[in-house]
Amino acid sequence: MRRRLEKIYSPAIERDMEVLAYGHYGVPVLAFPSGGGQFHDFEDNGMVNALAPLIEGGKIKLYCPPSLDNDSWLNGGADVYWKGVNHNKYQDFIVNNLVPAIRVDCQTPDIPITLTGCSLGGYHAANFALKFPQLFNYALCMSGRYDLETVIGGGYGNMDVYYNNPLAYVANLHGEALDQIRQHTFITLVCGQGAWEDKCL
Repeated sequence: MRRRLEKIYSPAIERDMEVLAYGHYGVPVLAFPSGGGQFHDFEDNGMVNALAPLIEGGKIKLYCPPSLDNDSWLNGGADVYWKGVNHNKYQDFIVNNLVPAIRVDCQTPDIPITLTGCSLGGYHAANFALKFPQLFNYALCMSGRYDLETVIGGGYGNMDVYYNNPLAYVANLHGEALDQIRQHTFITLVCGQGAWEDKCL
């Protein structure tokens, strides 16, 4: 299996972000780590081995970035404003740096990208797919929590929380924004029955 570690500079975050990439051909899949996780978490937890037949068979190419959750939504020492600011930096990295790098790697300038993730990574997969349907055509969201206010313990009234809280903003989508999602994006929400699933949809 082709495996490589890429460093992609993020002007918004002001540092290189390490991304593990796997595969030589196939549908690009961007895999978010679970809450506070790193770029190597998918590999460390056996997910890359589980996907090896698809990767080696040229069905998918897998891209694993780090999270910025410990600086944003999971930062217990920051107020809601700064959590939102730091999440927006991460959003900028994904949309303006990682997506173009994936498209260059796939040699297709407009290739749609699939998203996946577990736990808070599942939240990110859903949130990015809903906000950017022109970039992401499918999201497989596993054991995610989609009410951001339950993750951060508040944030009511903060616009950065609202616009990153699917349970808040989806109900108010209409017009072209909703049409774009309906036409371009399919989302699957998977929830188990384990001890930590009670907060999931």
